Amino acid sequence: MLSTGLVALDSTIIATAVPSIVHDLGGFTQFPWLFSIYLLTQAVSVPLYGKLSDVFGRKPIMFFGIGAFLLGSVLCGAAWSMLSLIIFRAVQGIGAGAVQPMSMTMVGDMYTVEERARVQGYLASVWGMSAVVGPTLGGVFSDYLSWRWIFFINLPLGAFAAFMLAKRFTESVERRSHRLDYAGAVLLTIGCSLAILGLLEGGVSWGWASAPSILIFAVGAAALVAFCLVERRVPEPILPLWVFGHRVLVGATLASVVVGAVTIGLSSYVPTYAEGVLGTSALVAGFALAALTVGWPIAASQAGRIYLRIGFRDTALIGGVVAVIGTLLCLPLGVSTKVWEVAAACFVIGVGLGFTASPTLVAVQSVVGWEHRGVVTGNNMFGRSLGSAVGAAVFGAIANGTLAHRFAHPPAALAGRLGHSVDATSVVSAGKGGKDPVVAAFVRNALNHASHNVFLTLAALAVLGVAAVALMPRRTEPLDLA
Repeated sequence: MLSTGLVALDSTIIATAVPSIVHDLGGFTQFPWLFSIYLLTQAVSVPLYGKLSDVFGRKPIMFFGIGAFLLGSVLCGAAWSMLSLIIFRAVQGIGAGAVQPMSMTMVGDMYTVEERARVQGYLASVWGMSAVVGPTLGGVFSDYLSWRWIFFINLPLGAFAAFMLAKRFTESVERRSHRLDYAGAVLLTIGCSLAILGLLEGGVSWGWASAPSILIFAVGAAALVAFCLVERRVPEPILPLWVFGHRVLVGATLASVVVGAVTIGLSSYVPTYAEGVLGTSALVAGFALAALTVGWPIAASQAGRIYLRIGFRDTALIGGVVAVIGTLLCLPLGVSTKVWEVAAACFVIGVGLGFTASPTLVAVQSVVGWEHRGVVTGNNMFGRSLGSAVGAAVFGAIANGTLAHRFAHPPAALAGRLGHSVDATSVVSAGKGGKDPVVAAFVRNALNHASHNVFLTLAALAVLGVAAVALMPRRTEPLDLA
């Protein structure tokens, strides 16, 4: 729970501080990389950690993750530019790639399916507490102290988590020789990195049909194809292809991809919408987003009782439908919306995601033994991280493309009064009411239009999430992996 708190707090505290960060360091078009690079390094490292934990045990991998996360936090707090902050967020992501899946895998090791119904509620409570504490601290630090404290606050929590892990957690691991899949790890990293780069910068730094865009996507696709070929031949692949050959694993992973994408879409743009369009403070915007992670643990704590009665798939289907309803509530949001309406939509989506994420994760853990549990849990977490990373890139491309188009075609009355780029300082400060009220109104409407396009994409993704869950079988049986 303490280790999960590291990731949970970081995911809720930084979103409300984004406007303050970009106001200080500059680069509005670059801020999605604060999420993308973190999620990218997290995503590509998760499968490797899952495999290593099945080889060396959960405890050493968790120690490494906590250490890397705290190192990244210190560096982020000392960042002097947007580029340096993005690089240091990558270090944080490397640590988070171990912490989140390992805590989930350890729960799968220690508790039966029936017991996990109760323990999932305990883990979900961490996200609930972070939902309140994170945005509050993020808003307080941004408004009254410095955004740098959102990273330094991780240090005491991480130290306490490492202490408890050292004192209380014991495990027995059978030692034998192994061959690590370094080629697969490199190819997966290259392929995913280029795909994220192409999605985030396409339409902004270069045209979608331009030579750089085509080259990046082509090389990325080639690397991923080569990765699949390598995984078929190596004796111990980091992401064995059999995880894509069973309906329960495929359906759960695809659902996890959607959960990750929807979560990052809301986390990235609800605070920007609330502050830039509605003119709220960082603290108020944080509470609006907190409703998402309040609804999630409430649903997750109840999901255990429900899936023991009606099964994993049907419980997740209920969650998928609720998430669709929540995303539809986001579509009418505009410049005159009340903050409580934003919070209500986030709460409903959180309930839907809670009923989806928990049953699908327990489902994949319940169909394999200890020797494969790290791999399947890592694969499920990889799906969520990859969905978040790709989602951040896609939503960033949508928002930046919308804003760039608006700024390139302003009303005649604003000709020469707008900047030549959609940069952070000008957009955020103008969105909150700059010196020129006409320009401020234009920017506010542009941000509103960009946010609406993001919310529209979220609704489409939620529908795809329901389809992904429907792929899972109604009854889950142990898999024959001999």
